[in-house]
Amino acid sequence: MVENLLKRGPGQTVAFEPHPNATSLAETMVAFANADGGTILIGLDGQGQVVDHMVDEAAQGHLVRALVMCRPPVVTDWEQYDLPGGTVVALKIARSPELHALADGRVLIRVGAENRPMGGEAIRHLAATKSSGDFESEPIEGATLVDLDKAVLDEYMRHRAERGYRVNSGRLQDHLIEMGAMVEDGTPTVAGMLLFGKHPQTFLPQSGLIFVKFLGKEARGRDGLAGYGRRVEIEGPAARIIERAWQVVNEEMRVEAVVNGLRREEVPEYPRFAVREALVNAVCHRDYRLSGRRVEIRMYDDRLELISPGGLPGYITLDNIVEEHFSRNPRLVAGLFQWGYIEELGLGIDRMIEEMLQHGHAPPSFEAKPYSFTVRLHNTLERAPARSWPSNMNERQLRAMNLIEEQGRITNRDYRQLCPDVNPETLRLDLVDLVDKGLLLKIGDKKGTYYILK
Repeated sequence: MVENLLKRGPGQTVAFEPHPNATSLAETMVAFANADGGTILIGLDGQGQVVDHMVDEAAQGHLVRALVMCRPPVVTDWEQYDLPGGTVVALKIARSPELHALADGRVLIRVGAENRPMGGEAIRHLAATKSSGDFESEPIEGATLVDLDKAVLDEYMRHRAERGYRVNSGRLQDHLIEMGAMVEDGTPTVAGMLLFGKHPQTFLPQSGLIFVKFLGKEARGRDGLAGYGRRVEIEGPAARIIERAWQVVNEEMRVEAVVNGLRREEVPEYPRFAVREALVNAVCHRDYRLSGRRVEIRMYDDRLELISPGGLPGYITLDNIVEEHFSRNPRLVAGLFQWGYIEELGLGIDRMIEEMLQHGHAPPSFEAKPYSFTVRLHNTLERAPARSWPSNMNERQLRAMNLIEEQGRITNRDYRQLCPDVNPETLRLDLVDLVDKGLLLKIGDKKGTYYILK
């Protein structure tokens, strides 16, 4: 296990503590418990090198002092591993159904490789989510191991091994219990059924997906009458739903032929990564407690809508959706991550925005309601071939570069109008950064300054 964690490095569910103390351990323990859970590797530096010989007594002393600082105490499990440079301790923290704080009152959440403090409103949102229970971990009454698909399980284990995860020896049931797909008595959980069920919809009818293509820009058929061009109901475990839904969307997407230099390229109606990311998120983060609705994909002439039952999870809002991360179903997310359907835990929305902008589209729009969340991808049917911008730009800079490509130049005033909610000094520094990167040329001086592509 520890080898896999070393490969991944610090992130949403992994932390390295080179010289631990009670305070830093308690902060990470609380942050993991409030988010998706995780593992702290004690005795490793930021590069994953052993920096100290950690023994049981020392690790236990740090842990006992850290536990006293957590309100309520965080449930932990730990193991000791001998590595070439010395000994490290892996401290495992499960996602908790309770809200945890430190003795000084701070509430932390894990976001990427950081432990971020939370404010009052975010804490209230998270507390409300915690009190609603952890539905994906609940056992499914009447289900047994026989209801899981061995072919799907074998495929999962194969893909997991290909991604560098060592498959522990022992019974399959032990592995399923460890990953939260089964409880001790052998009953599959909601997460286990969603990932590996032969037909999850027998137990969870809401876990399917509906694709509908409308012939126009409204939810109507030809000549404005009620109807649609194509309707597909998709069932099966989560991986099969994602694969089939992607196949259907890909079949229905228009493809343009674009000549770039001497090469003829086929450009899809929507960037493929953006579609797959929105699709995977809809399946992963929907609220499976809502039994009356399935995930919906609606394709119109001018947009693609992916509608996920359930509001935004945890403390996530439309204002922080790009920067923050919270999984409603962390076991399902972890399973699809190890399967290879998710590239990196905690990332995705920003990359989706980047892909849309780089391909000349407007950024995705998001709509949050109490019982649904919608992602809209808007197409651009007539456009010049999009340039491939460097990936080390933020969303604002990508929007600025696309505006310059459209109108030939940009001023500070144009940029402020493009990003009205951002501090003007931040925007000025954005443009300076693009000049320093060799992407823009600064023309003029003072009030007459504008920028063009270099």
